[in-house]
Amino acid sequence: MERGEMLALCLLCWSCSVCVVTAIQRADMFPYGTLSGDLILAEGDDETSRVLPLPKTLYFYSSPFTQLYVATNGIISAQDLPMEKQYVDDGFPTDFPVVAPFLADIDTSGGRGQIYYRVTETPSVLNRVAQEVHRGFPDAKFTPTYAVVATWENVAAYEEETRTTAPSSKLNTFQAVIGYDETDSYVLFLYPEGGLNFFGTRPKESYNVEIELPARVGFSRGEVTYLIFSRTEGPHYSVTSNEQSVKNLYQVGNTGIPGIWLFHTGNHYSFDNIVPASIGGLLATSPPGGHGLPLDTTTPDFEEYPDNTFDLNNKEEEEEEDDYPLTDGDPEFQTAPAGGDHSKSLQPASPDAASSPSERSDPGPQVLHRSKDVPLNSEPRYGSEPEERQYAPPNPPEAVAEQGAQQIQEQQPQDVYPHHSKEPRLSPGGHVVSVDEEDVDFDTGVIRYTTENKETCASFQQQCSQHAFCSDYATGFCCHCRPGFYGNGRHCLPDGAPQRVSGKVSGTVTVGSTPVQLNNIDLHAYIVVGDGRAYTAISEVPEPVGWALMPVAPIGELFGWLFALELPNSQAGFKNAGAEFTRHAEVIFYPGNQRLSIIQTGRGLDDHNHLTVDTVLSGSVPFLPPGAEVTMDPFKDTYQYYPSVATSTSVREFLVVSAERGSESFSFQLKQNITYRDCQHDNRPAALETLQIAMERVFVMYVKEERILRYAITNKIGPVGVEPTEPELVNPCYAGNHDCDTTAQCVPLEGQAFQCQCATGYRGDGRNCYDIDECAEGLSSCGAHAQCVNLPGSHRCQCQSGFEFGYDGRTCVDMDECSSSPCHSNARCINGLGSFQCQCQPGFYGDGFHCSQQEGQTARPMSLCELHRDSLQSGVEVKGLPILGAFIPQCDSDGRYRPLQCHGSTGHCWCVDSQGQERPGTRTPPGTAPKDCDRADDLLRPKTLCEQQRDSVQTISPEGYPLFGAFAPQCDANGQYTPQQCHSSTGHCWCVDSNGEEIYGTRTAAGETPRDCGKPDEPERLKTQCEHHRDSVQTTSPEGYPIVGAYVPQCDANGQYRSLQCHGSTGHCWCVDSQGQERAGTRTPPGTAPKDCDRPDEPERLKTQCEHHRDSVQTTSPEGYPIVGAYVPQCDANGQYRSLQCHGSTGHCWCVDSQGQERAGTRTPPGTARKDCDRPDEPEHPKTQCEHHRDSVQSTSPEGYPIVGAYVPQCDANGQYTPQQCHGSSGHCWCVDSQGQERGGTRTPPGTARKDCDKPDEPERPKTYCEQHRDSAQSTSPEGYPITGAYVPQCDANGQYTPQQCHASTGHCWCVDSNGQERAGTRTPPGAPPRDCDKPDEPERPKTHCEYHRDRGQSTSPEGYPIVGAYVPQCDANGQYLPRQCHGSTGHCWCVDSQGQERAGTRTPPGAPSVDCDRPVPVAPTQRPESVCERWRASLIEHYGGKPDPQQYVPQCEPDGQFSPVQCYGETTYCWCVDQDGREVPGTRSHDVVKPACLPSVAPPIVRPLPRPSVTPPPNTDITLLYAQGQKIGVLPLNGTRLDASRSKTLLTLHGSIVVGIAYDCKENQVYWTDLSARTINRASMAPGAEPKILINTNLVSPEGLAVDVDRRLMFWVDSNPDVIERSNLDGSERQTLFDTDLVNPRAIIVVSSTGTLYWTDWNREAPKIESSSVDGQNRRVVVSDGVGLPNALTYDSSSGQICWADAGTKRLECISPDGSGRRVIHSSLNYPFSMVYYRNHFYYTDWRRDGVIAVSKDSSQFTDEYLPDQRSHLYGIAIATTHCLSGSH
Repeated sequence: MERGEMLALCLLCWSCSVCVVTAIQRADMFPYGTLSGDLILAEGDDETSRVLPLPKTLYFYSSPFTQLYVATNGIISAQDLPMEKQYVDDGFPTDFPVVAPFLADIDTSGGRGQIYYRVTETPSVLNRVAQEVHRGFPDAKFTPTYAVVATWENVAAYEEETRTTAPSSKLNTFQAVIGYDETDSYVLFLYPEGGLNFFGTRPKESYNVEIELPARVGFSRGEVTYLIFSRTEGPHYSVTSNEQSVKNLYQVGNTGIPGIWLFHTGNHYSFDNIVPASIGGLLATSPPGGHGLPLDTTTPDFEEYPDNTFDLNNKEEEEEEDDYPLTDGDPEFQTAPAGGDHSKSLQPASPDAASSPSERSDPGPQVLHRSKDVPLNSEPRYGSEPEERQYAPPNPPEAVAEQGAQQIQEQQPQDVYPHHSKEPRLSPGGHVVSVDEEDVDFDTGVIRYTTENKETCASFQQQCSQHAFCSDYATGFCCHCRPGFYGNGRHCLPDGAPQRVSGKVSGTVTVGSTPVQLNNIDLHAYIVVGDGRAYTAISEVPEPVGWALMPVAPIGELFGWLFALELPNSQAGFKNAGAEFTRHAEVIFYPGNQRLSIIQTGRGLDDHNHLTVDTVLSGSVPFLPPGAEVTMDPFKDTYQYYPSVATSTSVREFLVVSAERGSESFSFQLKQNITYRDCQHDNRPAALETLQIAMERVFVMYVKEERILRYAITNKIGPVGVEPTEPELVNPCYAGNHDCDTTAQCVPLEGQAFQCQCATGYRGDGRNCYDIDECAEGLSSCGAHAQCVNLPGSHRCQCQSGFEFGYDGRTCVDMDECSSSPCHSNARCINGLGSFQCQCQPGFYGDGFHCSQQEGQTARPMSLCELHRDSLQSGVEVKGLPILGAFIPQCDSDGRYRPLQCHGSTGHCWCVDSQGQERPGTRTPPGTAPKDCDRADDLLRPKTLCEQQRDSVQTISPEGYPLFGAFAPQCDANGQYTPQQCHSSTGHCWCVDSNGEEIYGTRTAAGETPRDCGKPDEPERLKTQCEHHRDSVQTTSPEGYPIVGAYVPQCDANGQYRSLQCHGSTGHCWCVDSQGQERAGTRTPPGTAPKDCDRPDEPERLKTQCEHHRDSVQTTSPEGYPIVGAYVPQCDANGQYRSLQCHGSTGHCWCVDSQGQERAGTRTPPGTARKDCDRPDEPEHPKTQCEHHRDSVQSTSPEGYPIVGAYVPQCDANGQYTPQQCHGSSGHCWCVDSQGQERGGTRTPPGTARKDCDKPDEPERPKTYCEQHRDSAQSTSPEGYPITGAYVPQCDANGQYTPQQCHASTGHCWCVDSNGQERAGTRTPPGAPPRDCDKPDEPERPKTHCEYHRDRGQSTSPEGYPIVGAYVPQCDANGQYLPRQCHGSTGHCWCVDSQGQERAGTRTPPGAPSVDCDRPVPVAPTQRPESVCERWRASLIEHYGGKPDPQQYVPQCEPDGQFSPVQCYGETTYCWCVDQDGREVPGTRSHDVVKPACLPSVAPPIVRPLPRPSVTPPPNTDITLLYAQGQKIGVLPLNGTRLDASRSKTLLTLHGSIVVGIAYDCKENQVYWTDLSARTINRASMAPGAEPKILINTNLVSPEGLAVDVDRRLMFWVDSNPDVIERSNLDGSERQTLFDTDLVNPRAIIVVSSTGTLYWTDWNREAPKIESSSVDGQNRRVVVSDGVGLPNALTYDSSSGQICWADAGTKRLECISPDGSGRRVIHSSLNYPFSMVYYRNHFYYTDWRRDGVIAVSKDSSQFTDEYLPDQRSHLYGIAIATTHCLSGSH
């Protein structure tokens, strides 16, 4: 039974015995829709959302992600998605991260459903997620900070257009919610009752076979990286396995509620696979009252206030109220009953309803899921209440208490502005909102602090701004901005400085009857705080909505409220709300009653201290004529403030003047509330506060040409009704007419006087202020391992590489790179300060990123016991001494641990389990009978603390050597600490308590009589400084290994420092004072008599330079660990540097001068005689070239092991190269000249007589081409291993190619010409007699198309294995195709035309009579014959018995029957490219998850009617991107550096083509391209109506990359099948081959005209590289080959002179200088780049996963823009077209 079926069955069975609950209803889902702030995914069959950035990192499995995508087909991914055909019909795992609530082929075209999504931090949503998690995982410590909600509502399955039946009415609704915090993530899947009506979808390529694939539900991590550049499948988890398990989704659940499924999906530190919740629930009939969900929050941090409540005294208008009720619950979760009667499900409830007798007596074992006392904390859900109904503030808490258990009654509508004299006084935490009734739908989003689990500054100070201080109060903490800054404490900005705002505007606005989509267009605002001016600009606003939105100035009014000019006794909104808030506003226009919703969310401050605000608009606005002008008079708006919310309602008028309509007056009503996080712990009065905003100047306009909508408003905030009667008496600071700098604060003085003070972070006289560079002036607050970045008026700190901000958000702490497992699976990761190391485990060798097993391993894999045993290296000596004390486990013949283990040195014995772990209570000391390990354990007690500590101590190093100095505690027979503990290495003993803690004052040194630990303790004294110091020293590492070299201070019986201190490891001794400080001049080295520390000091002299140096050396880390390898200088008795200095760790010694500086030439390695430092220096000669060369060679690894194979040159006494040089490892010897260069012809292999290097050379001839070729052939790897299969050419005595060449590995032989080029037709296979190469060739004719085709047919793989199933065409004597062709493996035969193309209807299966190929064969015009691929596929499937295994090869065919360009073995990652006949393209085989970048060779079927293939250039464009997309060339204009998608169009349609490479000639305005299908190179003028012209159409097989040299009038291209690089003139003449060797898969090519240099990529899967040469083919060299995977794209950065490439294998965009220096990574997480260009600090590349053009900024290394064509298919080449030639054009 499949896993999903088992899970569903177990849940069903378990739940039957526990409880029966009702399925969730649609209303029980999390709120969704545009009024909840959702974005809407575009309609279609295969749509993917734009990137959804996450405010904080989400951990999925254990990987961090910062963005998500929502797709049509029922999935959420952390990575951009490929086309649906690459995953929608496949099972798990996917090759990209997936959360799949219902993965199937879904189609929302034609209005069939909507898909909504958003990221939210609304407390109501977070409360509910937290509650579900705590119910499903009771032990989880989880408080979500963000949630992602995605909803598929009434979506349909994809159906083929050709089907005659009407579209299915089956629609599905489901939801996925991802909740996460800093460390964990959980996912909820919700399936409401009746929400699933189809349970799978038909595959698109089902060929009319009625099959249906059940939906996939679950999770997949996607491909993961290993060995740096390789990728493999990650873990995955499936919930469903067949149709029945899909049907069960809404009938059962794992949270106790049918239809709700919960999973733990990720953790920051370690996470193996998905963990489901395990609480059952069985579906029952829904009760009449509907069904709700439990809302009693389990997270006290997120309690909220209700937006509105009812008056508890008014009982009138009951009937009317039934239609528009409210409860004290959350309207986000108000549900409708089954019958649709909303009045019952939304009926107000009693505060004590849960305990009423009627409910307690309700029969049946039903589980109720609604709490009656949940605070209102909704996201918006707009209702249909009438406008005239309004709510008043709620009753005071006293009134509620008086009413006791009365029912909540309904209320008489009251005025919006109640009389203040009648307002109830709020108790702390109370909440009043006095707004229109419809405001109930607005999200309050309010967070109230509670006294439960009181938060303090000590734990939560990181929530405060870096410019704030934290204060603790009785109920919690609050943040307060420091002087010079203002805000709410969580966000603080410098006083007086202008503020900037950025964000996005999205949503749908209906103008008249036309809906207009706003897709994340930019919003920017600039506010001059000193006078309250707020400027707002929204760019790229479409014309109809741009005019219509002019009256909607409230969009920009938010920024006026935040940063208004403050009049006395008032404060602007930022001081309340800070930078995180939610504003909900509704604008109702009159007379048309159009409604527009505005939701604005403050996301915080960005890295530049700019406020980020996102805006969502939805609804309708009146149509305004184009060219209209809008005038708005000054007005005032009154804001009412309550804890954590501000509200206002106002009516405004505006005038519209247009040529068509003249002057018209309109008005609108604005209702809004702004919710934010308020701190109530500082006991501020909770009285109602009212402030008034005066908007004195309002200016609005829409600029049609720039498509920019602008608002400019001057704002002042002050108390209501407080206005001076004489404006001329107003202080200029309040009037805003002062002359202070925009970066200054106006400080009012007496009367009209004022003072200008530069804002915090600025300097000047107030009239002119300048930014202070805190970084340059050393004023920053950045700590260790951080760097300072200056900002206008401020600065920020960013951690250095290898560090990250700690919990407090301020301190940079070491980043634990090891947590992401960067090392090989057979290596261990060692984290260091700011870096990490990878070391291969014992038994493996390598660099830690790739570890290989050492030779000599046994046939079967070694068991754990054998690995353990062999790792101890029992027979090896260390430094000449035998290993003592190492425990070597004993294994039986099968490699398992023997049940009884004994330690050979100590005599202890114990029993172990199958993993070699000691069984508690079985250890026996030497001399006692060991336990019988075959007897079953008595009732096994858990290990005690002593046994756990004892067993955790590491006594053996990873390399198998014993570790000395580790303290292992001694436990008695019951596992308790023995009262007396002793350290076997140091001899110290001490008494411990029952927890193993040392009892102070009981420690005795070696040789002293130990204390009697049975005697009762004397009254314990406090630890002394010495004892604190001694006990703080770490002698054991966190991994349990002893730390060698730790200095442990010695204390006397009273806990005071002993006057004489000695270092146990180094032997140095010195005297200390009472504080443990070393007394100068008392240190003695090992072996000398220590000082008498009881003698008084002579008058103390000042420390010398040497003593300062010595004492400043840190030998112990802050954590108490010794720092290995620290050099400590040695000083004599007078404090001067000793003339001879030695390094204690390395053993090197050297002489120094009086300043401690090393004297050149005096350093000696360990083990050699030291220099006499008292002898004067001989005149020193500078190092010779040989000595420099010799000393630079690394012959020893950092770990001290010799490096095998390193060549070290030999120098004579004068430092010159000895004439004869020999390689110590290989045994080769050769003669060199005075420069150390090898003399040609002098090298001798090992065992042969060496050359006499003193004999003068015969006149030396230069190396021939054959010798260069031979010597460049690498037959030995860098590690010294022979490279199997390398072909090494054979040269004669004169260095010329021998006429016959043979490949030693394969046995093939062939004849070559004088240039070593193979002579056609001379190759013979192994075993066949070779050709006589001295016989002259008959006159050779050029190869025909058939012969090219035949010779490309690879019947043998590069490894020499035959390729089964390869079709090789048959040619006649003249090289033409034989009319009848047969496949040697399958037996099929068919007729072909003169081009070798199969004639339809002529194919016959094996054994059938062949067709007469000389007669024509009629074919039905509407029938497509079965293709070769389809026949071969059917044949193999039949051969496999109809069910091929996952690893068996089955050909993959395209819908039109052609071979798919990528072929793979079943479901494995073993893939390769094929041509149109299914033949493998050499050099493309890959075992990576990243499949090879294969190109199709057959154009898609032609769709008629065909447009005329003529050029249609875009109008009025200076800079345009040209991109190739299959059968067309598209144009994409640039607006600056932004992609102008609105003006994109098709430049040229080329049906039947596959356009790949593309280039542009800026001098003649011509576009050039390669056509893979037609095998041609073409060009066309960019003039309107121009038609394409073929330039080259012969001897091209697979032309790809193309480049134009505009200066030399040349073009260059690569042909990836014959693997050649060619060039010609721009008209195709004077064609010549530049390179035809050492190329495997050449792809991209560029030419830098200014330098005459050619660059190209070769994505050879075995050895990818980027090469260069001159344009005439000279000076060929490799530019880069390390760290390259699949280099598809290549471009030239003219500003830096670097070559840049985008790699689909490593996913990186990198640049490097032509000389190989300055390599840097621009972006490290691309998708699947194919081609790329550079323009104005931006890279533009085509992407195969996104199927679009992506822009990346070179400066910020961020994605800045993307363009996705309407027709989704792969984009190939890209070029840039300009009206003038750019510098560095290529």
